[in-house]
Amino acid sequence: MPQYPWFQHYPPNVPATIFPEHHESFVALLEEALQKFANAPMYESMGRRLTYKEVDQLTQAFAAYLQHYTKLQQGDHIAIQLPNLLQYPIAMLGALRAGLVVVNVNPLYTPYEMAYQLKDASAKGIVILANYANNLEKILHQTDIQSIIITKIGDLLGILKGRVVDFSVRWIKRLVPRFYIPGAIMFKKVLREGATASFKRVRLLPNQSALLQYTGGTTGVAKGVVLTHRNIVANVEQTLAFAGLSLQEGSEIIITPLPLYHSFSLTANLLLGIRLGAIVVLILNPRDFKAFVKELKKHRFTYITGVNRLFSGLLKQKQFASLDFSSLKAAIAGGVVLQDTVAQEWEKITKVPLLAGYGLTEASPIVTCNPPHGNHRGTVGMPLPSTLVRIVDDEGRTLGVGQPGHLHVKGPQVMEGYWEKPLETAKVLQDGWLITGDLAVMTAQGYIKIVGRHKEMINISGFNVYPSEIEAVIENHPQVSEAGAIGILDEEAKEVIKLFIVSNAPNLTSEEVIAYCREYLTSYKVPKYVEFRAQLPKSHIGKIIKSVLQEEEIQKNRPIPGR
Repeated sequence: MPQYPWFQHYPPNVPATIFPEHHESFVALLEEALQKFANAPMYESMGRRLTYKEVDQLTQAFAAYLQHYTKLQQGDHIAIQLPNLLQYPIAMLGALRAGLVVVNVNPLYTPYEMAYQLKDASAKGIVILANYANNLEKILHQTDIQSIIITKIGDLLGILKGRVVDFSVRWIKRLVPRFYIPGAIMFKKVLREGATASFKRVRLLPNQSALLQYTGGTTGVAKGVVLTHRNIVANVEQTLAFAGLSLQEGSEIIITPLPLYHSFSLTANLLLGIRLGAIVVLILNPRDFKAFVKELKKHRFTYITGVNRLFSGLLKQKQFASLDFSSLKAAIAGGVVLQDTVAQEWEKITKVPLLAGYGLTEASPIVTCNPPHGNHRGTVGMPLPSTLVRIVDDEGRTLGVGQPGHLHVKGPQVMEGYWEKPLETAKVLQDGWLITGDLAVMTAQGYIKIVGRHKEMINISGFNVYPSEIEAVIENHPQVSEAGAIGILDEEAKEVIKLFIVSNAPNLTSEEVIAYCREYLTSYKVPKYVEFRAQLPKSHIGKIIKSVLQEEEIQKNRPIPGR
């Protein structure tokens, strides 16, 4: 393999390698932090703070309850279906301390999606918010779940505030449908009874499973990614090595708006926060941008992660520009392509660059990131320490700088495989390399650009067209909010480009869009069809789900290449 140029351009003071073996497991890292930062605040949500010492006590109580009052054994799988509440880190970290494997479940899942994941994961226990318990009731008989723990939003907010919040959620907002699940136990009772039981500390080895993290399932059936303790310790240390250029132990305030059940927020916020001894501020509903800005005003925050849509939404709030950004050190964007206009406006207001990164669940998930002092807009940065990447052609030959091809990744953060799917694992793990399914190009400075998904690439008369290139152009149009491009077959069975647009101006026309594209794109990259939408189908972190757009075209009897 040729010596790729990021080695010559690596940021100073960033090690080329990290050593995850310094901690035998993530639990060992966690318990070290709980002791080291005992008196410091650890989590904050809805005005309630918990210190590292309090989290130590609560997670021990939760773990002790699992050990003494359930049939769950070390190595069993426990599902957690919670939004960004204080209960999430208590349940997740407590389960890990009991030696269990955590299965994160999207709270917005339908009963059908819940049934599939819980059954596929062989989950034997679940921690779920009361708001979703009616869905669990419908599909419980299809699963192997024996231990059910139900929590209410106000459970860790204090007696008075907790009661007020729960009364409002259930009786005023009517957000808790009726359910009946015999044998379920309430979260607060778990903590009470666990606090009186003896916690038995377990020894966990690096190669033991810690998380069963499901992919979004946007290109087929969702699969469980097996991440070991070594995987997640490695990715935390890799991220710290890069972000550590500006972040310091015991002094960071991390804003966490993205859901913790997603691997990006889980690693880049919650797990990294533990390693840093930071306070992690949990945002329950980041889509309420006015309330979000009010929350930001309360904190001299130093670090924030998000996706393009979230940062764009914040920038549109009039009060955002008046916030105090003097303590802000780093802002990381993941999930989707970061628009130049959003990055420029963010830096103009905050005086801090918005850094794009890249990752996937199969890599714990972070693979690359722009360093704080070497940001290259339009790229997703350089590989993290101890991470190798290569770009190859269809025959597997390694390509050089500037040549687009298939992105492969190797490093200690790469998964063990897909849960009980050896054939699927063999397709993406070959000789230690993870075949990402993404198409990329490397610049002469060692930075990586993602140009699209292999399955989304459009072939126009023999020319490869990357949807992301078209989307990046049209999203610079002042009347376009977001866009998604796919390939369809026309009446002559030729592949053409169809562009889906969400516009902020009702008078924008297809002709104007196509004319705009002609100014910036060569002729074969110009869309033939344009369709305006009020919104585009997205995953829970804001990625446009192209497979849904393709399926909709098929339903209209418009063929999709290869489908």
